Amino acid sequence: MIDAAALTTLRRAAHETGRNELESWNILALDVKPHHPEVLRSDGEARVIAIQLPAGEELQEHQVHERAYLLVADGEIEIADGGSSETGGAGYMACFDPNERRKVRARSDSRLVLLLAPWPGEGHPSRVA
Repeated sequence: MIDAAALTTLRRAAHETGRNELESWNILALDVKPHHPEVLRSDGEARVIAIQLPAGEELQEHQVHERAYLLVADGEIEIADGGSSETGGAGYMACFDPNERRKVRARSDSRLVLLLAPWPGEGHPSRVA
């Protein structure tokens, strides 16, 4: 049986060589280490990133140039955006506008999927000529 990391590598190679093949991931089976997010896919339409956020830790307050969709695959998080906060567990999904500031804190060990679209967004440093 092939492990999740090897399968991701094979799928990336297929994508880069132009093979038209379904790409899929078992988010919970990926070997994503804390502080080492894994880019699952990155192209002109979007960037998809798997994140392992340990209990009590935060994705520091940040903003991105793209619209951001954050899905909790496992665990529970709290999102704060200034004066209010909201919590969500597995299956919870939040959407942030480009340049919107927010803090994401893990209430328990959490596996997250972050989708940024379009990639790179208007104003992203990689788009500056």
